Amino acid sequence: MTHIKKEKDSGKLDFEHAIKDLTEIVDNIESGQTPLQSSIEQYEKGMELIKHCREILQTAEKKIEKIAQEKTKEAK
Repeated sequence: MTHIKKEKDSGKLDFEHAIKDLTEIVDNIESGQTPLQSSIEQYEKGMELIKHCREILQTAEKKIEKIAQEKTKEAK
């Protein structure tokens, strides 16, 4: 595992860094070179990163919807 952030830091990551960390976790687990306990810990961290990424995407989607609604009102 190269630079994957500690559990408490995942909420501070931007989307791109969270995806990069998640990719590293998947690569590490899939390599088969990680001990079971470490794989479980990385899996748990990966699930937290997925949740964080979903929250970022939901926030972005809401912003896009709001912008679209404002532009539709302006066009009328």
